[in-house]
Amino acid sequence: MNESYGLEAAAALGVDPSVVFKTLVVTGDKMYLAIVPVTHRVSLKLAAAAIGERRLTMSAPAEAERATGYVVGGISPFGTRRRLGVIVDASVRDHTKVYVSGGRRGLDICVAVDDLIRICAATVADIVA
Repeated sequence: MNESYGLEAAAALGVDPSVVFKTLVVTGDKMYLAIVPVTHRVSLKLAAAAIGERRLTMSAPAEAERATGYVVGGISPFGTRRRLGVIVDASVRDHTKVYVSGGRRGLDICVAVDDLIRICAATVADIVA
């Protein structure tokens, strides 16, 4: 998996990378979407604590694609095949609008932070290492 999709997106959009967020699929007793800035890594320990899971692991790419209906590198928090819980890093509150994947590699959409949180019924917490 190319770990620079988000940084490439920020460069292509001509925006600060801190406003571009990536969507990762993590698994505990259930599957969740963890949304973090492309400049950071998700802390599985912090994310688990934020949602009351004992432990989280990164989902295998095939598992993530099956659950979301999107390809890795283009997983959107909107319109997933299955409804998954969503955890967004608290740094999202530093912005009024952020960019998230629109459902395929190379397609990012700008969304108001309050709308992202509301539409996804997201938990907002410090989840980056």
